[in-house]
Amino acid sequence: RKTAAGWEDGMIGRCALLAAGLMLALGAASGANAQSYPAKPIKMIVPFPPGGPIDTSARVVAQILQNGLGQTVVIENRPGAGSTIGVKAAAVADPDGLTLLYGSSGSLAIAPALYPNVDYDPIKSFATVATVALLPHVFVVPQHVPAKTLPEFIALAKENPGKMNFGSSLGTPPQLLSFLFKHKTGLDLHYIPYKGSAQSITDMIGGETHMTIDGLITLMPLIREGKLRPLGMARAERWPDLPDVPTMGELGLSDFTVDAWTAVLAPAGTPREIVVKLNTVINEGLRSQETKTALARLNSIAKTTSPEEFSRFLSDEVPKWAALVKLAGAKAE
Repeated sequence: RKTAAGWEDGMIGRCALLAAGLMLALGAASGANAQSYPAKPIKMIVPFPPGGPIDTSARVVAQILQNGLGQTVVIENRPGAGSTIGVKAAAVADPDGLTLLYGSSGSLAIAPALYPNVDYDPIKSFATVATVALLPHVFVVPQHVPAKTLPEFIALAKENPGKMNFGSSLGTPPQLLSFLFKHKTGLDLHYIPYKGSAQSITDMIGGETHMTIDGLITLMPLIREGKLRPLGMARAERWPDLPDVPTMGELGLSDFTVDAWTAVLAPAGTPREIVVKLNTVINEGLRSQETKTALARLNSIAKTTSPEEFSRFLSDEVPKWAALVKLAGAKAE
């Protein structure tokens, strides 16, 4: 006859064996799912309208995934509310790897700081898959501003306190970085709010404003046309296509390295095996000359990371951009 203790020991042993078997079965199922993934077309949400620079680069990545996974990748543009509608849709999607988010510094780092009541967390709501590209910013002045260098511009602004200005739309890198420049230099520059960046740039060229710090992806064509004069790169290294333009750091403005970026994420809870598979395919695609050329046309540069490296990068970037939003006093309308 078994004692009570013996009966309990036997039950514990059987439960342990059952649990171990269940874990092995789940592991095998997970591995099988990763091997068969993706069995269906993948949807990649872009929280911006079609045709813009973020959408264009998303389509480059969609082609990489399509070629590497042998499955259709469909772009779904979900703009609105400063990109928060599309990001929320991706955050609440099933974590099966069939819905991805093409995120950016704007949608994941700036928007949550502008819209404090969003129903997602830019870090906790997502599994970090892979970074895609860095998008550098450049300080420019229009031809009607006589300054040929950044020190000359600073001297000119000091001679004309409160008379020089900059324009941009709310919560965009041009606004945030211009306020950072104003803060670091102590210049008395006036901010003019705009509803769209296109109009602010048109007015600057037309003589209404005096400077901006915007992405090369937007400004490079105007620089090549001679309509804008680049005075400083807001990054750690000079840009290959503008070798004579110094970095802001070289000009004495430390900690002025603020690249925008794009990346791919999945809903939190997406199996690690699927995340790793996506990361591998994206990184292989980013190393190809074809992709590098496509990104170069967008004046951006490929950035490859592991999911863990991307996670650390995102954890650094979210508070950095949030601090710039606070510095500029930007609030969603």
